[in-house]
Amino acid sequence: MLAIKDLKFQYPTGNFSLCISEFAVKNGEKVAVIGPSGSGKTTLLNLLSGITPAGQGEIRVGDHTINTLSDAQRRDFRIQKIGFVFQEFELIDYLNVRDNILHPYRISSALTINNEVKERAADLAQSMGIGDKLNRSAIQLSHGEKQRTAICRALITNPKLILADEATGNLDPDNKNRILDLLFNAVDEQQATLLAVTHDYELLGKFDRVVDFTDFRF
Repeated sequence: MLAIKDLKFQYPTGNFSLCISEFAVKNGEKVAVIGPSGSGKTTLLNLLSGITPAGQGEIRVGDHTINTLSDAQRRDFRIQKIGFVFQEFELIDYLNVRDNILHPYRISSALTINNEVKERAADLAQSMGIGDKLNRSAIQLSHGEKQRTAICRALITNPKLILADEATGNLDPDNKNRILDLLFNAVDEQQATLLAVTHDYELLGKFDRVVDFTDFRF
């Protein structure tokens, strides 16, 4: 599902650089990425999703080489094929939960919204325990409710790759386990692959594999 080869990346300013000779995630795997703050874990997710264009090397998601696509092609590919749970949620405060979940369909002509998609949004919200919050604006949500809304938005397009940046961050232990279990269940139902950045070592036993980011060459 996911493969990196000879990846080299460096920001135009600053001393940060990233060099990964080889890394792969198989179809259906749930992989956790750990490592100290500032080591480049979020940068890796941004590179994999095409948010940040790579420098040298190859990034493949399925049958597509991400770093050979144009900006517009990477954007459409990400919206259609990759679900991204952002660390800061990236919800739109003035939109309600329903419209935040459906937002990928509002910003790309590559997707078409219809009644089936709207029903899926409601079903996802129900499965995440926020089915009664669909008409509530994002600014009125608790931290955990925002987290669940962000996960629903990541899943709405039935992506085969889910990237999660601290999807359980700042939650109490009970909610951390519950939200991760809900995410895992959704990933299994969609036969998707999950790559999750986390600082929560208590949750690592739930994953198929754990990758220490410090093992990559810098």
